[in-house]
Amino acid sequence: MLSKLHLVADLPSCSDTTVARDGMSISLDDPEKETCDPFLVKFDDVDPSNPKNWSNLHRWYLTMASGLLVLNASVSPHFILLLLEHPYSAFTAHSPVPLVPAGIIQQLAEEFHMSQKEGVLTISLFVAGYCIGPLLWGPLSEQYGRRPLFIYTFLVYTAFQIAAALARNTASILVFRFLGGVFAAAPLTNSGALISDVWDVKTRGKALAIFTVAPFAGPALGPTIAGLIGENTTWRWLFWILALFAGFCCIIIVFTMPETYSPILLVRKAESKRKETGDNRYYAPMEKDTMTTLQRAEHVLARPFVIFFQEPMLIALTLYISFVYGCIYLLFQAYPVVFTEGHHFSASSSGLMYLPIPIGGTLAVVIYVWIYNPKYEREVERCAPNPVPPEFRLEIALIAGPLFAASFFWFAWTSSPSISFWAPMSSGLLMGFSISWIFLGLFNYIVDAYISVAASSLASNTVIRSLFGAAFPLFTSDMYTTLGLRWATSLLGFIAIAMVPIPFVLQKFGPALRRKSKYSPTHDLPADIPILEKQSDKSPL
Repeated sequence: MLSKLHLVADLPSCSDTTVARDGMSISLDDPEKETCDPFLVKFDDVDPSNPKNWSNLHRWYLTMASGLLVLNASVSPHFILLLLEHPYSAFTAHSPVPLVPAGIIQQLAEEFHMSQKEGVLTISLFVAGYCIGPLLWGPLSEQYGRRPLFIYTFLVYTAFQIAAALARNTASILVFRFLGGVFAAAPLTNSGALISDVWDVKTRGKALAIFTVAPFAGPALGPTIAGLIGENTTWRWLFWILALFAGFCCIIIVFTMPETYSPILLVRKAESKRKETGDNRYYAPMEKDTMTTLQRAEHVLARPFVIFFQEPMLIALTLYISFVYGCIYLLFQAYPVVFTEGHHFSASSSGLMYLPIPIGGTLAVVIYVWIYNPKYEREVERCAPNPVPPEFRLEIALIAGPLFAASFFWFAWTSSPSISFWAPMSSGLLMGFSISWIFLGLFNYIVDAYISVAASSLASNTVIRSLFGAAFPLFTSDMYTTLGLRWATSLLGFIAIAMVPIPFVLQKFGPALRRKSKYSPTHDLPADIPILEKQSDKSPL
């Protein structure tokens, strides 16, 4: 969840008594008298304790380390993908033919008597943990800081990977996977927040674009590595590898990742100031927070969904993002059918078929950083002192949407064993490219359009798309059994086509919709004021 420090509008003058924050009116009598209270501790322009003043090398290291944590979390759901038995023949749509499990699959099936549905649950339950984690770790990091949340959640996550490696029955595997997903969600919410802590607005878009590659690299690398391990050792080593990777990340967090959340750093600075001067009147804004535990729980758990169900734009964007996210999990079960069953590849060779997806995502990020981000920076200067309208962010989604739909048809109608494996494998390039641009465009639009409630907006988005990611694998088997590989995948393509108009509609009608929104910065301004004059002067991500 993004830091509140970057999601609030600029404070009013000292004569004002309240300010709207995340949809709530907060009194300025306590923490917000920045311009008139000499005892309020804040950062100076060149304060070395301000994360935004750290060296570029240090901040880029933290960006890459954050990406590694997300890679760790995203690789785990797919790490055992190649263990799953496919109880149907995708090439005989109405005549399911069970596959005979071999090697590591045979070991797992014989030891735990695990059915195909139970195997799918090892993925779905892990992703279901993502639905709970964001509601806990984001708000807690805003109360206690990023660093403690990273340390404690990764330690527990590592412990659950070890527990899964030592599991003695199916029930324990499923429980450990779900709990592991809950704690693995910490970097999914807090790594992005860390990036917003250390980068200014102009550079943050570039950092987040590079950071975006990690969620797509994980799902592709998981099956690839699993295939190599599965051919040479037992299934337990899959979890031991995950535990070792998580342990390595723990070491990185403990020894190289400092606290970056500014309100916590200001508390420390205030404590130091009181100790140095002996004057207890010095305070940090966070120390004057009077919100009760019950109010905080309501604000954290309920408010994201209150906002979500009142905002048609947010609903449409979340459904689009969630569909794309769910398709990643669904199609990754179709890959072994095409390449292992259809082309008779080994597990390790089938795992290599996923690699075009992160390659396409990386290519998308390179183009974004080299071409689109400089264009956005020029737009920032042109629109100054007003922010760039959020609709500018949708340009890349207008291109990516049709490409995403096309990638499904490409994969579906080249999946026959009579066609070279290069054809369906290459569709992953287009898929990875389009997914990356859809996520970059729509996520940035959500933050820009709902800048004052971006934390809550992104929290509801994370929970709902995680539900899609958990649910899609559960019906994959039945859908592909009934429709066959070509038409089941084509069905996803048709749904993707139905989603294509969403960014087009928002680009045209977004300004008018935002005027009517309770939570958009433009809702309280007259309709006849040009859109650039109706934005909050707080720059977007």
